[in-house]
Amino acid sequence: MKHHSPGFLKLVSEAKKKIHEITPAQLKEKLDQHELLQLIDVREESEWASGHIPTALHLSKGIIERDIEKKFPDLNTPIVTYCSGGFRCALVAETLQKMGYTTVSSLESGSQGWFDAGHRLTPNEST
Repeated sequence: MKHHSPGFLKLVSEAKKKIHEITPAQLKEKLDQHELLQLIDVREESEWASGHIPTALHLSKGIIERDIEKKFPDLNTPIVTYCSGGFRCALVAETLQKMGYTTVSSLESGSQGWFDAGHRLTPNEST
């Protein structure tokens, strides 16, 4: 288990008070129902290379603020963010809300929670 710095954990704790989080079961249901949403993997490129939750698009935390409006100019686009453990994606969800996105959720336990719930990651194709 990773040990995060107190300052980082404080930022995440504050962000989680301002955002909506969903569980892996809720995300699975949304995906199974083909609910209209954009699933965004905010992990680093090296993490993305290990596989991703099905239907996800990769926009790492380092570039999402710069590129999100190009990909999704409609601020009402339903978005679910995820990272590895549910921390970075909470920060991203808060930032997207500050940018004006109205329907943003964060996967509370990230891809690890998804995997722990018995769901698989989709391997990335070699380029």
